[in-house]
Amino acid sequence: SLLQKKKKKPTKKPNPPKPITNPPKLTISSAVSLMAFRTEMGLYYSYFKTIVEAPSFWNGMWMIMNDKVTEYPLVINTLKRFNLYPEVVLASWYRIYTGVMDFIGLQTKTCWTVNRGERLSPVESCEGLGDPASFYVAVIFLLNGLMMSLFFIYGTYLSGSRLGGLVTVLCYFFNHGECTRVMWTPPLRESFSYPFLVLQMLLLTYILRTPNINRGSLIALCVSNVFFMLPWQFAQFVLLTQIASLFALYVVGYIDSLKLQKILCAHMASLALCFILMFGNSMLLTSYYAASLAVIWVSFGRIHFKCLGMYFCTISYGLAHISNLLKSKFFGYKDFDTLMYTCAAEFDFMEKETPIRYTKTLLLPVVLVVFGIIIMKVSDSFSELTISSFGGLVYHALQLLAYTVLGILIMRLKLFLTPHLCVMASLVCSKQLFGWLFGKIQPKTLVFAILAIMAIEGSANLQNQWNIMGEFSNLPQEELLEWIKSSTRQDAVFAGAMPTMASVKLSALRPIVNHPHYEDAGLRARTKIVYSMYSRKPAKEVKKELLRLGVNYYILEESWCIRRTKPGCSMPEIWDVEEPANAGKIPLCNLMSKDPRPYFNTVFQNSIYRVLKVTRE
Repeated sequence: SLLQKKKKKPTKKPNPPKPITNPPKLTISSAVSLMAFRTEMGLYYSYFKTIVEAPSFWNGMWMIMNDKVTEYPLVINTLKRFNLYPEVVLASWYRIYTGVMDFIGLQTKTCWTVNRGERLSPVESCEGLGDPASFYVAVIFLLNGLMMSLFFIYGTYLSGSRLGGLVTVLCYFFNHGECTRVMWTPPLRESFSYPFLVLQMLLLTYILRTPNINRGSLIALCVSNVFFMLPWQFAQFVLLTQIASLFALYVVGYIDSLKLQKILCAHMASLALCFILMFGNSMLLTSYYAASLAVIWVSFGRIHFKCLGMYFCTISYGLAHISNLLKSKFFGYKDFDTLMYTCAAEFDFMEKETPIRYTKTLLLPVVLVVFGIIIMKVSDSFSELTISSFGGLVYHALQLLAYTVLGILIMRLKLFLTPHLCVMASLVCSKQLFGWLFGKIQPKTLVFAILAIMAIEGSANLQNQWNIMGEFSNLPQEELLEWIKSSTRQDAVFAGAMPTMASVKLSALRPIVNHPHYEDAGLRARTKIVYSMYSRKPAKEVKKELLRLGVNYYILEESWCIRRTKPGCSMPEIWDVEEPANAGKIPLCNLMSKDPRPYFNTVFQNSIYRVLKVTRE
């Protein structure tokens, strides 16, 4: 049993305080069901839960805007820091929905007790929109389901044929595992944000094709920009590639300066609006996206170069972190923060298997043919082309190149590349590109032949996705969380690995000093202090820093001491880059696993977790 531990043989040294390995009998608790929201998901969902459970909506808003739990002892406005508008909107909808249903007297959820066998307490499970977690996830799935309608419209409009819309949607499903993570991680920011990028790019395509832009289309572009940027801190990098593609389009003559300036105005207005709505979030203005807008605006002579120099002095600090990450990709630069990113699979280079999977579903070959035809058309005489009709296709080709670079550099960003490949595949139905071929072969015959070949591998991919069934269970973490709830004070402060801290905040409602939102400079500094437990520093020094943060308990995970995703990526090795003078010493986490005294005391342990209480003497 996970609850049982072998007794140690007596030694000459006095035994440390006996860890609590048999927590109290668990009662029916919502903490178990909340555990499925792990890492960042748990952090984001915790704010939805706060608003939903508050006495009123505005009381919940006050609580998340004056948060004392997430970065103890700081009081932070989480709406400013964490892109939480989706949680605010969904929580308001949930409160309205349940309020109306209660008034009418309709049942909104069904609950039952699950008996989990010997030594495990029963847990309550619920389904129906009246259950907060079910409501939260259902809205996300609905939004992403509506996105497929947008993809059909997008593919149809771009290719000029409903067959193009069909190709886009089927390519998306045939390559579903490469297109999205919404089925595994619904609360992540991309699940809320990406559907609005699809809408934004559809609107941009319309604007590029329309000779005279009306104000309504620019307003719609601005609003879609806002809905894309507000939920996700990485949206700015995607919009940077869009601005770069549009500027390249202007340079080669496929868009006039007046139209580009109007598009830039829409972008700048949306950036300013997001800055206001996020209470002056500095990451928005200290970004390459904001810098690119300023640079291109200067190229039209709209502001003085001296002003631009002052602006870049302001944002240089904000760009340093991203610059280091790019240096690590191209030049092998290493420091603690960049290794924390690049050692994670999501931020590594694209897997070699990804292009192979694209090829097996015929997606990559089809897009390469389309791309080649666009290049051939561009190289033809400009007299044969019209800006309004062809500029949109050139933009999509340039955007494809940008997404390819992002996807190769950071594996996670293939979630932009793959759907765009699906949109580009719709152009196989375009008379503008393949009219010469359609005179010899019926378009329907060609398209259905391509789809039939795609379906061979694509249907197998879909079946593999459908066959993935299971349930979430993490008994060691359940023991830990229930022990925290029953054996520590409500104001006890915890530190530990970022994913675990999100669970402690969500399920145990205890203050934490670090969390998985690693983009903030202050949080990176705090996490570095917390992770010094996995360095080779002296225990006394680590304890001193933890006390400075106000930590009462440290959750030590021995696996973090030995886990190694690739060479140079174990925590002690990462610290060796930061502190080469300590290389060769025994990692502190190993010493703490044997005997943490006198600076810490073990108060709980199981097969995965060891809780160390920071001594105050």
